[in-house]
Amino acid sequence: MSQLVGILLLMGCATAIAVGMFVVGQVLGPRRRTAVKQMPYESGMDPIHDARRRFDFRFHAVAIAFLVFDVEILFLYPWAVANKDPAGLARVGESAATSGFSPALVLIEVLVFVALLAVGYVYAWRRGVFQWR
Repeated sequence: MSQLVGILLLMGCATAIAVGMFVVGQVLGPRRRTAVKQMPYESGMDPIHDARRRFDFRFHAVAIAFLVFDVEILFLYPWAVANKDPAGLARVGESAATSGFSPALVLIEVLVFVALLAVGYVYAWRRGVFQWR
């Protein structure tokens, strides 16, 4: 029963925060509505041309670069958590010496991974992906 109370309290706090942020935005937010502010804007292009118009490649390149470097964190975070203590890389119930994991080998693998990402970052930078003209 006490676990249910904790879950309900968490759900109530989350709902109160969400509703509170919405209400504060409605009360304190600016109310000037102009034609420019009401016009839809998507993917870095004004929607005043034909719907079959091609998207600018730079928009897609920036989006892909963001995803690549965002996914990098997903790979590095578990390694950082497991590397918090020496036995963190070992399987459950085994010692680090018998598990087959060498902390030095894992560190080298992570450094190679980061080096490859650095090469990709430099390549994207040289190609001008991060410059919006």
